[in-house]
Amino acid sequence: MSKFRNIIFLLFLISQTISVSSDDFKEELYIKPLPPMHLYVYFQFITLITGDTYEHSHLAPRSLKEIMSRFQVEELHLTLTEGQWRHKQWGYPVMDAAPGAELYAWFAPTVTDVNANWKKLSATLSGLFCASLNFIDAHNTISPKMALTPLGAMNIGLNYTSQFARYASLPREIVCTENLTPWKKLLPCESSHGFASLLNSRLIHNTNYHSIGVHIRKVCSNNECTNYNFEVKQTVALVYDFKIINSINWSFKLLFGQGLFGGCPLSSSSKIYIDLTSNDTLPFKLSPKPISIIQSQRGGSDTLLAVYDIKADSPMINIGAKHSIDNKFSVTIPPPLHFNRYVLGYGKEFGGIVTEITNTYWAPIDIILLENAPWWLPIQLSTLRINGEAESSLILKQYYSPGRSRQRPYHLELLMRLPPKSTTTVTIDFEFVFLKWQEYPPDANHGFYIGSALISAKLPTAKNYTSIPVDGTTLESVINASKPWYPAVFRTNGAMVSLPTPDFSMPYNVICLACTVVALAFGPLHNICTKELVLKPSGTPISLRQRIINLFKKKKD
Repeated sequence: MSKFRNIIFLLFLISQTISVSSDDFKEELYIKPLPPMHLYVYFQFITLITGDTYEHSHLAPRSLKEIMSRFQVEELHLTLTEGQWRHKQWGYPVMDAAPGAELYAWFAPTVTDVNANWKKLSATLSGLFCASLNFIDAHNTISPKMALTPLGAMNIGLNYTSQFARYASLPREIVCTENLTPWKKLLPCESSHGFASLLNSRLIHNTNYHSIGVHIRKVCSNNECTNYNFEVKQTVALVYDFKIINSINWSFKLLFGQGLFGGCPLSSSSKIYIDLTSNDTLPFKLSPKPISIIQSQRGGSDTLLAVYDIKADSPMINIGAKHSIDNKFSVTIPPPLHFNRYVLGYGKEFGGIVTEITNTYWAPIDIILLENAPWWLPIQLSTLRINGEAESSLILKQYYSPGRSRQRPYHLELLMRLPPKSTTTVTIDFEFVFLKWQEYPPDANHGFYIGSALISAKLPTAKNYTSIPVDGTTLESVINASKPWYPAVFRTNGAMVSLPTPDFSMPYNVICLACTVVALAFGPLHNICTKELVLKPSGTPISLRQRIINLFKKKKD
C-alpha cells in the first residue's frame, strides 16, 4: 500500500513539473532616446500559458485567472497613465495609452448580461489595483463599433460583435504608488528579482510620462490557429526628461537608483534592447558593450538595436550611455500621422471640440475617429464640420449614438480618408449643462476633464513605429517585420472645460449672516426674559462708617 502511495505521489510531482514547464515567462526592456531632451523606457513582462485555461498555470497570477473566468472575459486591456504622450515630437510608443484610467474588454458571446459583467469587472479591478475603476458605469461606457478590434485570437464559429465590447475611461484618475505595488505582486518574481527590481516608485513617478498596464488576450499556438494560449502582458512606459536628471548622459543608477542584479530566475529570457538609430545625430557610447547589434528593416525604416542578454546569475550590471557632444540639438521629423485636440468657445452657453489630424505621407490614409463625450457635454451631430464644411466627401462612414442625461454618454465614430500632405480639422459643437449641486466635485472651479479621442489607423509606413505586430509577442518579433500596413490605435490629448458653477461660498456667507442676526436678536430678548429689573431708591449717599455698620448688622442677622 505504501508503494502504491509513493507511485501516486511521484506521478503527481511529474504532472506538476510538466505543468510548470508548460508555462513560459519572459521579461524585456526597451530603451529609445527621444532627441533632443527625452528618453523612452519600456518594460514588458510576458507570461504565456499553454492551453486556453488557467487551471494548470503556476506563473500567471491567480487573481487575474479568476477574474477572466468568472466574468467570461475573452480579452482585457487596462492602463493607468499620468502625463501625455507627444506623438509629433516623440513618434509612436510601443503601446499607446490615454491619460488617466482606461479599460476596455471583450466578453464571450455566451454572456447574457454584458452590462452586469462589465460593472462587476470594473469593481473587481478597482479593488485589485487600488484605483477608482468602480466609478465606471453605464453613464461613461460605450460599445465601439469600428475603432477597436480584438488583438487576440477568437474562437472560430462564435459571433464577436461590438455588443460584447465595452470601453470606458476616467481622465481624472491619478496614478501613484498605490497602483504600482499591487501591479508588481502579479509578477512571478514580484519586485525582488529581475527587471521589476528597477521599478523604484520614488524615481519612476518623477518623470514626464509614466504608464502601467495589464493586457490579457488569446494567441494562436499553431499555424492553423486551432489551439490557443493565454498571454498575460504587464507593461510599464516611462519618459525621462534630461533636465530633471540634470544630465544628457544616462545610466541605470541615474534612472532607477540602482543597477540590475540579474534576471528573474523563473524567466526563460531576459533581454534589453537599446535603439541606436539616433546615434547618427546625437552620438553616444554604451557601457558595457552589448553582446550583439541587430539591424532591422521594417516598412521603409532602418533601425539599429543593441541587445543585452541577462542571466539570472549575472553580476550587477549598470548599462549607461555617454554622449560625445552635450550641447547639440537635432530637428525631429514628425511621424506620418499626428494630431492635436483643443476646446473652442467662450461664455457658459456653447462651445466646441476641435481635432486637427495631419497626414504628412504622400498617399491617403484611412482612419477611424472615435469621440466619447460625457452626458454633461452634449455634442450636436448637426454641427459636425470637416474643414469648415457641413458635408464632406472625406467621411466614408459614420456612427452616432446620442447620449441621455445621467444615463449614457454621446458616441460618435467617423471613418475618414485623409488626403496626402494635408491637415484635416474636425469640429463639433456642444452645449453647457447645469448640474445638480451634489454632482459637482470638491474642486468644482478646477474644471471638468474630457477623455481622449481614439484614432485608429492603418499606417502605410513604419517610420517612428515601434509597436509589436499583432501576431507577435516579444520585441524580437519587431525585427524585419515588414507588413503591407501597420495597425495602430492612438489617443489624443485630453481637454478640460469649465461648466457653469454656482457660488459655493454663498451658503457659507448666508450661514454667517443668519447666525449674526440671530445672535444680535437673541441676546437682548434673552436678557429681557430672564433678568428682573429692580428699582433702586435714590437718596443721600451713605458714608463709609454707615456702610461698615450695615455690614456687621447683616452678619449678625
